[in-house]
Amino acid sequence: MGMITHLMALLFGERNIVKDTVEVFRENAEGGAVRAHEVQMQAMIQFGSEFAHQRRGLFDRFVDALNRIPRPAMAIGVLALFVSAMTSPIWFSERMQGLALVPEPLWWLLGVVVSFYFGARHQAKAQDFQREIASRISAVPDVISNIEDLRALDRDPAPTERTPGVAHTGTDAKLEIAATNTSTGNAALDEWKANQA
Repeated sequence: MGMITHLMALLFGERNIVKDTVEVFRENAEGGAVRAHEVQMQAMIQFGSEFAHQRRGLFDRFVDALNRIPRPAMAIGVLALFVSAMTSPIWFSERMQGLALVPEPLWWLLGVVVSFYFGARHQAKAQDFQREIASRISAVPDVISNIEDLRALDRDPAPTERTPGVAHTGTDAKLEIAATNTSTGNAALDEWKANQA
């Protein structure tokens, strides 16, 4: 029995031979996660320090303004083409004949440029959307709590004063009177009900 205890202590004791052997071939997942987290935090701190005290100059603002021009310009340009086709078909046809002379590789190049531009914009917008969804999801418990509070306000505050077996009528006073009126229109039956009560 003592030999088994010593063997187990050797394998799984303070110095775990099995664990040390496995870590030669496979990284410790917990240690790897800690190291990856530290690397990511250091990168974020460095990235934040680069842009923390940066003032945006006139050139940066000008370039940002230029970045906002292509999408609206393309959308307005396409709409202008439709308007020109309706108002001046000859002028529009002449321009389309000019576009027919553009070589196919140039169309490919234009497609690549537009795809990259809109792809980058789509990726940035998708990341913003995911960030917004995460913030909305974190607000769900507050919304549920608010809904429960509002429903509690809607409930009848004095249920003992209501007639048993009568449905909740909300804020409709006429419906409440009609629901709680026990008169049947028959004097004899009403008198009998009063005596039974």
